[in-house]
Amino acid sequence: MAATENGSPLPDGEEEASKFGFQRPEMYSTNLANTVDAYDRHVFLCYKCPEDWLPRVEDSEADPLPKVLSTAVKARKNNINVKTKLTICGGCNGTNCSDGDVLIFPDMIKYKGLTEAKVDQFIDDVLVNGKQWDSVQPEVLTGSHVFVCAHGSRDKRCGVCGPALIEKFKEEIELRGIQNEIFVSPCSHIGGHKYAGNLIIYSPDSKGKLSGHWYGYVTPDDVPEVIDQHISKGQVIERLWRGQMGVSPAECEKTNEKPSKVKEKKAKKHLSEAPVKDDKVIAPTFGCCQGSKGTSCCNDGNSNGISEPKGTKGLCNLSCWIGKWEQQELLTAAAVVGSVAAIAVAYSFYKKSH
Repeated sequence: MAATENGSPLPDGEEEASKFGFQRPEMYSTNLANTVDAYDRHVFLCYKCPEDWLPRVEDSEADPLPKVLSTAVKARKNNINVKTKLTICGGCNGTNCSDGDVLIFPDMIKYKGLTEAKVDQFIDDVLVNGKQWDSVQPEVLTGSHVFVCAHGSRDKRCGVCGPALIEKFKEEIELRGIQNEIFVSPCSHIGGHKYAGNLIIYSPDSKGKLSGHWYGYVTPDDVPEVIDQHISKGQVIERLWRGQMGVSPAECEKTNEKPSKVKEKKAKKHLSEAPVKDDKVIAPTFGCCQGSKGTSCCNDGNSNGISEPKGTKGLCNLSCWIGKWEQQELLTAAAVVGSVAAIAVAYSFYKKSH
């Protein structure tokens, strides 16, 4: 039993928080980066509330809809070309969503009224063939969507941390008057109980493209930063970052690299594979160093007067410096060979004259 500094037992609520909440000893004990399995699509089934979920809600005989959907998705796994993750979400009050509604990311759509009898057709139409379900026009989702793991029956840590985070999100959202821009829902187990509080955010990144980022060890004190930095500005909070939709741990080379490092490595890879002409790197049609009309930012002001695109200077300078260094090495070697040849010719003339 946990105790205070003077040895007296903690009240029940405080003891629970010390064991399972944000003050538990394991907080911040593990590097979070690359702790998300690869996936490219996330399907959420709206169904009841966390208090109603059994530990394995997707396999519970008492919850037929989640079980039927989960079983069918697993059975059709080889037919579903997009790697799909299924999670249960709750907290529906009949206004924004109802039991049986299905949310799909990154598609940002919602289908209403899924039942056990319609599961097979739903999977065939939407997940396998990429069509509209039964010719029903889905509802387009707007704003940013935050899913907080609050599956207390599965793990006590999520049951303690999840509701506290949801309450703080709602408080900060109301304070900012953005209730129609950010939507927060509890969700079932997403993996990594020990990282609680866990959450997933589906929102536009800094370039306007929808992204799905996972965070761990999130506390109520972090919520304002999550809203103001990640959701509002599209900037990843790297100290809490676990991974993201569409990027596997293998792509991060399992080196605990953060998102910015992953992008940098990809840019360097593109440069290393670019062809070379007249001792200059020809930029590929994508990547960090693409300049105007496909020219490389490595063609700097000292050559053709082409400036580097914003944000690529350091990487491009490094690549060009390496290229110029290699070129200089070749020139130096050629000069040495030429000098040796000249000496040999001169010595030959000297021998003939004597």
